[in-house]
Amino acid sequence: MRHVPSVDWLVWKVDVDLRARVDKLLSSFESAPADASQRAQMEADLRALCRALDRLADVARHTRTNGQGGELRQRVVSALNTAVSNLRTLDASLIGRRFPFQTFERSKAEPLYGALLMALDCMQRLISHARVVDLNLDERLLAGLVTLQNPVDDRMLKPIA
Repeated sequence: MRHVPSVDWLVWKVDVDLRARVDKLLSSFESAPADASQRAQMEADLRALCRALDRLADVARHTRTNGQGGELRQRVVSALNTAVSNLRTLDASLIGRRFPFQTFERSKAEPLYGALLMALDCMQRLISHARVVDLNLDERLLAGLVTLQNPVDDRMLKPIA
């Protein structure tokens, strides 16, 4: 399917991009005061993110998790690890391959991409609630966005005249 990204991109998006955001959001969640109303909303958003990641892992490979008990951080990290490991087992040649329309078979890529978009939507809702608690969150989320490929030489910084 042309509108569905490749499996490599899906794995990168969950493993690198989503994992980095989750780590930063979990640290801001843990630093929030316990009596804040935003902390309760962030906790609900984190639980929704766990469910979305479990759904993504289930669509990628039909395995069921036992809903890891314990601390919320452990549940989120475990759901993220399960989703990444299940995405890595996908066959890139089968995902997104078109089937003839008369067989009424759907590609596995569409529900997989939909589950990823749902997880990203849960992430955006979590970020919007975490901004109230952590004012420097946007700066930390965008920290590694731009990297210099060719840094400026020190000789160029000296005045010519």
